[in-house]
Amino acid sequence: MIVNNLCEKIKNHIMEMPSLPVSVGKALQICSNANVNPSDLNQVISLDPVLTGRLLKLINSAYYGLGTHVTSLVRAITMLGLNTVKNLVLSTAVLSTLPANKEIDGLNMEGFWHHCLCVGVISKLLAAKQGIEPKYLEEYFAAGLLHDIGKIPLNATLAAEYISMITTADRERRSLFVVEDEIAGINHCAAGEMIANAWKLDVSITDAIAYHHNYTNYCGDNGNIVSIVTIANYFSAINEVGFAGDRRPVKPDRKVWETVGFNEDVYPDIIEKLYMEIDKAKIFLNI
Repeated sequence: MIVNNLCEKIKNHIMEMPSLPVSVGKALQICSNANVNPSDLNQVISLDPVLTGRLLKLINSAYYGLGTHVTSLVRAITMLGLNTVKNLVLSTAVLSTLPANKEIDGLNMEGFWHHCLCVGVISKLLAAKQGIEPKYLEEYFAAGLLHDIGKIPLNATLAAEYISMITTADRERRSLFVVEDEIAGINHCAAGEMIANAWKLDVSITDAIAYHHNYTNYCGDNGNIVSIVTIANYFSAINEVGFAGDRRPVKPDRKVWETVGFNEDVYPDIIEKLYMEIDKAKIFLNI
């Protein structure tokens, strides 16, 4: 009964979470049309001055290093591409909707978002190493950045219980998502999938959120991005970049490495660029 009550509290919290801004939904819908052009997207985004300001700030940051100051959203969309701007719209909207540095009694949110930022950066670096087209790299970043959003309703709703879950997982050397299931009757992957479905996020991002701890049960069409985020999450956790409550993540199995086409030898190459790229990407937490 206690487990059922906790699970219902989490589900109710998710149902009451604010929706993404209407402008964001329209922008994502427009980008799903193969015949869209920059002016179409500009017309929707420009109706939301806050979103426009955030995007221009991000586009002119060191994260992109364009070397020229961009004041026109149409030009930015032309330079970066529709798919990149779509994922920037999504990332900035989600981060502005969810708590960033707010202290809740359970998980420290500053450490949480630092971990998520790291997973986003590693996912993008790994995808680039695979030779993924530049216009799709931001999708990998967004999937990594948002992979743990299911922890937010658990943390906000069950602060005291969540501390216990984190402590139990650490003490018993088990993965946090397994302990979440046992105590709350729902894990952060399932909770995150509920949020992603409510917000109508891309299927690839939704799948990464839902399966980054459970890849062996994944049978969809987005195995590469799910695998990349799985590896990035493990790497971030074991190196304690930020802290998302999970010190004992399950090591990615051979199937994950076979999907992405390389092995753990890739880590040294990632470390060389990681902290510099994280520093640039911190702009996402300040917009």
